[in-house]
Amino acid sequence: MVLLSDLKNVVSAQKKELENFDYGISREQVDKNTPTSMPHFAHILIGVRRCGKSTLMQQIRKKNAGGNHFNFEDPRIAGFQAEDFQKLLSALEDEYGVHRSYYFDEIQVINKWEWFVRQLLDSNKKVVITGSNASLFSHETGTKLTGRHLDTEVFPFSYTETMQLSKRPLGIQSYGTYLESGGFPEYLKTGRSDVLQRLFDDILARDIVARHNIRNVTQLRELSIALISNIGKEFSYHSQKKALDIPAVQTVIDYISYLQDSFLLFTVQKFDYSYKKRLIGPKKIYAVDTGLAKNLSATFTQDRGKLLENAVYLELRKRYGPDSVFFYKGDKECDFIIREKNKATQAIQVTYSLDRDNEKRETVGLIEAMEKLNIKKGLIITMSQEETITIEGKKLEITPAHKWATK
Repeated sequence: MVLLSDLKNVVSAQKKELENFDYGISREQVDKNTPTSMPHFAHILIGVRRCGKSTLMQQIRKKNAGGNHFNFEDPRIAGFQAEDFQKLLSALEDEYGVHRSYYFDEIQVINKWEWFVRQLLDSNKKVVITGSNASLFSHETGTKLTGRHLDTEVFPFSYTETMQLSKRPLGIQSYGTYLESGGFPEYLKTGRSDVLQRLFDDILARDIVARHNIRNVTQLRELSIALISNIGKEFSYHSQKKALDIPAVQTVIDYISYLQDSFLLFTVQKFDYSYKKRLIGPKKIYAVDTGLAKNLSATFTQDRGKLLENAVYLELRKRYGPDSVFFYKGDKECDFIIREKNKATQAIQVTYSLDRDNEKRETVGLIEAMEKLNIKKGLIITMSQEETITIEGKKLEITPAHKWATK
């Protein structure tokens, strides 16, 4: 329990802190998450820590002429419980006045938060929330907020956003820099690799170890780095168990689930029209940010091709959503298949460069996927090449990543 007087002090202090808030560059998702467009839905901005969720929420709040705001990760409200929500409403109205809009940071750390949000929605209020754990949101929103929430994944800065921050022109050179640095705002501003290391440790400690009472932290850390070091490659739970000497396969399954819930890593399924086959089939792994992946693993020092593939995956996930991106594997492989309305619509191969030595290897899987899935045109994303070629009657468009990423 927290006293009303203490809540009033914290609300007042947080409001004062917002007076000097650095709104930074305008995020691309501001216009897509305006609560006025869907007032009876809770708008949930969810994603990895330190990717800019709070800044995005404040930009949305500013665009919509303000509203009540509260950050639930404030250590000054330790002991806050469900019965304190009504006192919080009183404190917010005393400080901000009566508003129809409410903006909450990390509300999921409070038990029964979804009851409080539902109360606000039923009172015709507009609610925007940030959060950094997928499983906590999916469980609670599946009870009291069924059909009453709109979820948006928030990522570190995109290529165009990083260029806006650095004021550099779009092009091959700047895209190469983006692959190396990624898009975490604090790292882009400081250039210090220890920022990414601390972020990684913080995600493990706060979003996984503390929430799931993990005892063998070293084991979790080793698995995380092993997966990050092998982005774009197939993995199996059994192989990770054996390689890292983890006692049980279920432990590996649980750890990877926690890593996904924290948005640190993403798994991609093999394309199949059968849900069951997709579920039990092979999977590939990608990281939430190429700069983080590069700084945590020495394997990417020379392998820019894998960083490029990871960057393409992140852009595809943003454009089409987490349930629409797959990889193809038949006799050969194709990096990405896009499914829209339960139909495969795009086949995409990623290679840093296309030349005589790798042309057959990079095109044979793409062509096979196009034939098997009845896709008319294939796409090859490279670092710098641009042309259209025809192989075995199949039209393949080759495009540089920096142009594709800004379409």
